[in-house]
Amino acid sequence: MFGLQWFGVSFNQILLVLTTVVSLEAIYLAIFIQMTINRQTHQIEEVSEDIDEIQEDVEEIQEDVEEIQEDAKEISEDMEDIKEDVEELSEELEKDGAQDVSETEKIRRIEHMLEELLREIKVIKTR
Repeated sequence: MFGLQWFGVSFNQILLVLTTVVSLEAIYLAIFIQMTINRQTHQIEEVSEDIDEIQEDVEEIQEDVEEIQEDAKEISEDMEDIKEDVEELSEELEKDGAQDVSETEKIRRIEHMLEELLREIKVIKTR
């Protein structure tokens, strides 16, 4: 660049052109750096949104787990009630001396109670 002095270009003009070129280079570098920063900021915002969505999903899953625990507790209580009913039925049959009630009748009644329990479980699962 400084070889232009041989062609009659003054030193001040050479420095002016050199300063202009360096300034333009700095402007382009600043633009590219800002574009990179903007792109990275956008990516960080997307990641932040994904994290927020994941947190919401985790909270929903926790609520579902709590509901399932409550349902399981209800099923357990229902099973205990059925067990008590079966025991009471057996005691009544023994007390009444109902010898005409066969074992198959007892089994039929127990199956009926179990069918009711299964229906309740299906209802709970569909909630």
